Amino acid sequence: MNANELRTKYLKFFESKGHTIVPSALLTPENDPTTLFTGSGMQPMIQYLLGEKHPLGTRLVDSQKCFRAQDIEEVGDNRHTTFFEMLGNWSFGDYFKKEQVAWMFEFLTKEIGLDPEKLFVTVFRGNDKLGIARDTEAVSFWKEKFAEVGIEAKDVDFSERDGMQGGKIFYYEEKKNWWSRAGVPDNMPLGELGGPDSEMFWDFGVELGLHEKSEFKDLPCHVNCDCGRFLEIGNNVFMQYIKTEKGFEQLPKGNIDFGGGLERMVAVSENTQDIFLTDLFSAIILKIEELSGKKYAESEDVTKSFRIICDHLKAGTFLIGDGVVPLNTGAGYVLRRLIRRAVRYGKLIGIEKDFSVNVAEIVIQMYSEQYPELNKKRATIFDELKKEEEKFRKTIENGLRQFNKMSGENISGKDAFDLYQTYGFPLELTIELANEKNVTVDEVEFNEELKKHQELSRTASAGMFKGGLQDSGEETTKLHTAAHLMLSALRKVLGDHVMQKGSNITAERLRFDFSHGEKMTDEQKKEVERLVNDAIEANAVVKKEEMTLDEAKKAGAMGAFESKYGEKVTVYTAEKDGVLFSKEICGGPHVEHTGALGSFRIQKEEASSAGVRRIKAVLE
Repeated sequence: MNANELRTKYLKFFESKGHTIVPSALLTPENDPTTLFTGSGMQPMIQYLLGEKHPLGTRLVDSQKCFRAQDIEEVGDNRHTTFFEMLGNWSFGDYFKKEQVAWMFEFLTKEIGLDPEKLFVTVFRGNDKLGIARDTEAVSFWKEKFAEVGIEAKDVDFSERDGMQGGKIFYYEEKKNWWSRAGVPDNMPLGELGGPDSEMFWDFGVELGLHEKSEFKDLPCHVNCDCGRFLEIGNNVFMQYIKTEKGFEQLPKGNIDFGGGLERMVAVSENTQDIFLTDLFSAIILKIEELSGKKYAESEDVTKSFRIICDHLKAGTFLIGDGVVPLNTGAGYVLRRLIRRAVRYGKLIGIEKDFSVNVAEIVIQMYSEQYPELNKKRATIFDELKKEEEKFRKTIENGLRQFNKMSGENISGKDAFDLYQTYGFPLELTIELANEKNVTVDEVEFNEELKKHQELSRTASAGMFKGGLQDSGEETTKLHTAAHLMLSALRKVLGDHVMQKGSNITAERLRFDFSHGEKMTDEQKKEVERLVNDAIEANAVVKKEEMTLDEAKKAGAMGAFESKYGEKVTVYTAEKDGVLFSKEICGGPHVEHTGALGSFRIQKEEASSAGVRRIKAVLE
């Protein structure tokens, strides 16, 4: 089954179960510079999982474009990519575990014809210390579905020492089978929602000997083993708890969030462990074979180069299509790195001429039906790729000159890493050039330097991902409402050019980025404070309305007018006695009356980036 067929089957299947099909959000989250990319299907839906009402109803289904920068170094094996599509279905206080398990089992085994004998499941083991029960409820539903096809599904507690134990359903600890924005339950703040999850795995079969060929051969195999025998294909999140002062309490109604990687599901439906052998990559591989004169499976090194080129240029095409351009900072830096890695791995397999546009053309042809924006941005995509590739080929020439300056019998790991980081030389290219000169390269030191760099990158990525609202608690909700009042005040004081450029709101403070080219004067800051506090003292009602995007525009609501989830949006208006304090499109939580906020105070105003200022403020 090809990718387009599987994607369509999934969307139509859940549409038949009462779900509304919604379009993908952008790869670059709107109005939040603290999060570079949309890295999961859940990310655009978090506010609705936390209680906000979605304008299109309680049952949704989508295929979300995703990009994970932290996976760049992992690309090259048979399963990792930076760009992927996440199939998702959502229940906001509607159906729960019984329906989700039944529908997912039906979709996998009947709609796309997977053998249930090769399906395995993990569930949450529970946490006695925190009073969170093991998820026997989900287990009972899984057992029921397996029994319907004649399979007795044994449930066991997972143990690395014991491995599979003949199990079909495995109880795992909370690090594997619990979801909340704070991670494990111990780290969750008061008011935060979370719950157990149930992951599904496909078994490619012990007969392939993948475990015995891997570095884990001396350890028992299990569904989360990295040997390649098992592949996770989806995760059902059952959001059913809220953390209170009394502990973890059950929500009156639970939410469902399912996420399943399209690339992995297609690979499983075709029974291949290599996602690059599916139709999602086959046309790109044929083009690279034509350009390089090499064959995909010619050798391990060649195969790795093909995979990196396929993934990186596909991701680059989608990122440019969503408005990213190569830069030295932020999302633009990640895009630049993708293009340059693709070019240098192209060089390793003999591609000496510009080729990124050739690959992008194939990507656009493959995806234009599902994502028509790629066709609309075709000229921009080609132009940005061409410019960046030409620029990088000149950089490679500079790197060669730098390499030729190095002398002696050994190239230090630090020098090799400098060639990698500054000039885009992969270690393989440095070693190849060194071998021609009978010079050695200190690979151990290089890997130490690379590890330091990766740790810094992962730390930065983790920090970038924590943007937006930290939780849906009372204090965070108050500050979120205050941010709306402040934006309205800023526009009154500074001018209509002021637009929100991002926010990060916790229970203690709000951080708000906005477009403005100059430092605010003390008088301007005091005036903004006064306007916000006037709105608070007025105790205005915060009215919530659902309307079409056109209606919101005509009503003068502030917001990003590119609809991410359909034509209907939610508008919050703070108004009293004919005085309008704010009107904004938003999906986050708000107080019902502004009088609940307290007293607003700006702590700091500073530059954030070119043409963007940042305010940090509190409620007292």
